[in-house]
Amino acid sequence: MNRENSKEKSRKCLIVYFSRSGKNYVGGQIVDLTVGNTEVVAKTIQEKTGGDLFRIEPVQKYPNEYIATTEVAKEELRTKARPELARSVKDIRSYDLILLGYPCWWGTKPMPVFSFLEGHDLSGKIIAPFCTHEGSGLGQSISDLQETCPKSTILEGIAIRGNDVKNAQGLVTSWLHDIDRAMNT
Repeated sequence: MNRENSKEKSRKCLIVYFSRSGKNYVGGQIVDLTVGNTEVVAKTIQEKTGGDLFRIEPVQKYPNEYIATTEVAKEELRTKARPELARSVKDIRSYDLILLGYPCWWGTKPMPVFSFLEGHDLSGKIIAPFCTHEGSGLGQSISDLQETCPKSTILEGIAIRGNDVKNAQGLVTSWLHDIDRAMNT
């Protein structure tokens, strides 16, 4: 997975992420993000690994306004909605490692991420989650991931505060090294 690690060159890595731009809660205030925090981290990971990027995009977009989005997300969680996605990964079988990114909403992954996970056969895949948050960390997203993907190996996840994503290269690099070690033991 790491570009410099020759052992990892044979492993195919897919960075799957859901991210939302627009009005977001970051560092205690509402700010307008042209690029969502999770996308910033996903692209950092892509630069460091050379993996392929896949953005999870629901057919029905979320509102631009933060509060409106939180209300939609809360209702989706309450009803266990599985929003329809605009596209899927054509050949998920060709990937060994899935680096899965999402913001932590209401203590877990946004419902489009569940749609992605349930819409692809990830049996036998190694999944390493990363999330952005404003205080909840990974929440219960890891246990939800284990429940959704019982035939996958779930590695240690990483949680990055939204305010810190632009300066998280060292943290991301360390996490990627931990993944390398876990995969090579």
